[in-house]
Amino acid sequence: MISNLDPASERFLLDLTRIQKAIGGATQTISSGLRVTSPSDAPDEISDILQLYADIERNTQIRTNLGRVSAEASTAQSTLETAARMVDRVRVLASQGAGTIQTAETRQILAGEVTALLEQLVNASRTIVENRYIFSGDQDQAPSYQVNLANPNGVDRLSTAAASRQVQHPSGLAFSVAKTAQEIFDSRNADDTLAADNVFAAVNSLRVALESDDDTGIESSLVALRSAGTRLSKELSFYGAVQNKLEEAANFASQFELRLKTELSNRRDADLTEAILELERNKTHEEAALGARALMPHTSLFDFLS
Repeated sequence: MISNLDPASERFLLDLTRIQKAIGGATQTISSGLRVTSPSDAPDEISDILQLYADIERNTQIRTNLGRVSAEASTAQSTLETAARMVDRVRVLASQGAGTIQTAETRQILAGEVTALLEQLVNASRTIVENRYIFSGDQDQAPSYQVNLANPNGVDRLSTAAASRQVQHPSGLAFSVAKTAQEIFDSRNADDTLAADNVFAAVNSLRVALESDDDTGIESSLVALRSAGTRLSKELSFYGAVQNKLEEAANFASQFELRLKTELSNRRDADLTEAILELERNKTHEEAALGARALMPHTSLFDFLS
């Protein structure tokens, strides 16, 4: 293809196109605030930028998970605090029912309150957060216990699922965040017999002793109730530690996100001051080029022949 332009004009148009392209790039940079908007803008940095995006998204998901688990752990902790107060009340009732001066009728009345407290403890084991039974371990769509006063521990065990659920720390580590109702309320020996600190069994044994007007049974239940209280204190300590870990992890995630976003900004964001100066420089060059071009003579051979 033969060009009708002289070399000077071609050079002028090429330079003008380059200047206008630079103006367009600076304008886009200022409007978007970004130095890198496509892989071609920084081919050697794009993989690092994409990795930072992925790290930020992962960290955001971890923060969301931590928030949800924190709500569950907080509910579990408050539930166990209430359960511990219930067991303390049962111990008071046991003390009231102990001794030979108590009548069978009085003990029947006390047994009624103990029965109500046992039912409340079972309800505590069935606590729900976001449609999950938080003490049912890995089978969290159904409760683990129901009341059955015919059993030695006063309940039916509906499942034996472990609590294998963990939450990820932003550093990459993971830690356990829950216990099962069996671990908390229905502790067992290795052979699956009722342990000495079994909360359900301790409360139910007092109920049975009161209903039977059994002095010896009432005295024995006081020992079992002390062990049950110690058991609940231990599980409360677990959830207190979980809350501390979750708080530390959430703080870590917030700080980590700030570092990631700062690094992303350093790699991706534009220096707006420099972009504005670049825009002004190129506009000046454009005006100068157009002005100089306008001052050039536009005569040709035909002008002399006319």
